[in-house]
Amino acid sequence: MKKMIHNLRQQPEKVRRHILHIITLGLGILLFFIWVYSLGTGLGSEETQIKVKNDLEPLSALKDNFVNGYKSIQDNTLNETP
Repeated sequence: MKKMIHNLRQQPEKVRRHILHIITLGLGILLFFIWVYSLGTGLGSEETQIKVKNDLEPLSALKDNFVNGYKSIQDNTLNETP
């Protein structure tokens, strides 16, 4: 390992940056696949689905308020035009 690091330090900066980008991209892809795999196992349980549904209830109420408010504004503007 020390030999590899020493060899890498002897390379020009352009080569070192290229290697850094490749390693960073590879680790990013690996983390993405681990994340996707964990989502599949974590969201599949019935208990988790119930928790997600309960957590989203306030957001659906907020969405309904926005939709109703928008519709009432539309209705008011349609009624006011001659």
